Amino acid sequence: MPEYKAPLRDVKFVLQELLSCESLYQQLGYEEATNDMIEAIMSEAAKFTEQVVAPLNQSGDQQGCKWEDGIVTTPDGFKDAYQQYIDGGWPTLSQSEEFGGQGLPHSLNITVSEMIIGANHSFAMYPGLSHGACATIEAHGTEEQKQTFLPQLVNGNWTGTMCLTEPHCGTDLGMLRTKAELQDDGSYSITGTKIFISSGDHDLSDNIIHIVIARLPGSPAGTKGISLFAVPKMSINDDGSVGERNGVNCGSIEHKMGINGNATCVINFDGAKGYLLGEVNRGLNCMFTFMNAARIGVANEGVGSAEAAFQGALAYAKDRLQMRSLTGPKNPDGPADPIIVHPDVRRMLLTQKTIAEGGRAFVSYLAQLVDIGHRETDAAKRKEVDTKLALLTPIAKAFLSELGFEATSHGVQIFGGHGFIKEWGMEQLMRDTKITCIYEGTTGIQALDLLGRKVLGTQGEILKPFAQEVTVFCQENYDSPAMAEFIKPIMAYAQEWQGLTETIAKKAMSNPDEVGGASVDYLMYSGYVTLAYFWARSAKVAQDKIAEGSDEVDFYQAKIQAAQFYFHRMLPRAKGHAACMVNGVDSMMAMDSDAFQF
Repeated sequence: MPEYKAPLRDVKFVLQELLSCESLYQQLGYEEATNDMIEAIMSEAAKFTEQVVAPLNQSGDQQGCKWEDGIVTTPDGFKDAYQQYIDGGWPTLSQSEEFGGQGLPHSLNITVSEMIIGANHSFAMYPGLSHGACATIEAHGTEEQKQTFLPQLVNGNWTGTMCLTEPHCGTDLGMLRTKAELQDDGSYSITGTKIFISSGDHDLSDNIIHIVIARLPGSPAGTKGISLFAVPKMSINDDGSVGERNGVNCGSIEHKMGINGNATCVINFDGAKGYLLGEVNRGLNCMFTFMNAARIGVANEGVGSAEAAFQGALAYAKDRLQMRSLTGPKNPDGPADPIIVHPDVRRMLLTQKTIAEGGRAFVSYLAQLVDIGHRETDAAKRKEVDTKLALLTPIAKAFLSELGFEATSHGVQIFGGHGFIKEWGMEQLMRDTKITCIYEGTTGIQALDLLGRKVLGTQGEILKPFAQEVTVFCQENYDSPAMAEFIKPIMAYAQEWQGLTETIAKKAMSNPDEVGGASVDYLMYSGYVTLAYFWARSAKVAQDKIAEGSDEVDFYQAKIQAAQFYFHRMLPRAKGHAACMVNGVDSMMAMDSDAFQF
């Protein structure tokens, strides 16, 4: 099993050097979030993930969760590790001080979360959804609801879930059957079944607060008639203590491809007492607070998985001896050369590296936008931030989850036959990571949201703030000979991005299926161009550090070389996606459904 090490040096590069977090935090009023504090937090997070969480990864996968008579038990060691997570104050890091949080920036929490994901994906999911539950209740709950739920969710004694999907409906939430009935005391009786509920039941916390969508009698059909509720697993007494079991039960846990250490549950609500969040029939709007937070979290899972796969593959590639280099022996005293000398192994390792490090920059940038949105008082600036988040969130979720899965596949491949064997741990990474392409909206759903609802739905206006940011960066560095290999391609791709948007819009006017046919290619194209921007910025920082006389020349030179690899071997993939978009939807839709046979 590969030994996970928190990527502290690259974290420092991204937060402090690339994104200038300290100056941003000071501007936003996070005065205590200095570089010294940030480094101390990350150092302690590294110790926790490496020493407590990572050792449970393989055993948790092998043992899995257990369900017996409605009771779910997590793998050995998880409960103690979760208590250490609470004792360390990690759940409170970026939560509101009003409810017991430390009030630090969200972008610090996302970095700690990435470390936990890389160390143990299954474990990371238990506290992961609680952040979305907190954000949803804080944004849409009444003052009484906030005081009831948030202190215990913030300190980690309670955890949260997101309950959307039902047996007969996946993404099409307008088909839901779970019903809510108003009671005399103002609460609601919730009845129905939800499936695929991550962390839906477990033995780690005293209570679980389910954020549930349901329909009231007489509400409109479809998504317009959805309301949102907080439904605790255990009843809550007037003094805030946990009471008797509410009408919430785990009917079973799923037997899955991966993330076996996390309980994915069927949750039955049988007249369970719930509390309305927000307005009646506005539940889906409120739920987007949770879903958008979760989608950035899933993008982060892609990054953490890519990092873990890269670490394992790199260590193996330096140690495994196979064949000789085509340019002559590199290990003349040994029977063969380490496989890292071979170009194709380098291709896979550099693909993993550019996904992990570029993705870390991308996700941290999004998390900083969230920080700005929380603290910015200027309405125009907040609108700009919200627009960038609306555009980039579906790109990050789908693109980084797809590339994260690719990175784990390369990890298996680099290990060769050993990668397919459980004891080495690489196949577990691949199994665990595939779910990120599916939950919180599949890649196809994210793509339709991006292209159909957001880009074409705004006549392309949503592209402008981020495009302007990229343009300014290119203009500032246009005359730099050292940056030419990065700036000129970005400018060309950015112009093509706009042209492709216009082309699809014109095609869609005569055939709406053109949107569905182009959407995934459009999202992936957008992802490759967006990641190119972050790699170009990284190269610029590295060049400047070398010019300043840094004593870490090897680190910064590696950044520049990784950026060059990305531009030479990864960014050109966008051209294939562009060609597919231009070729249109006709070849997809020409065959009659009955002609699909086997």
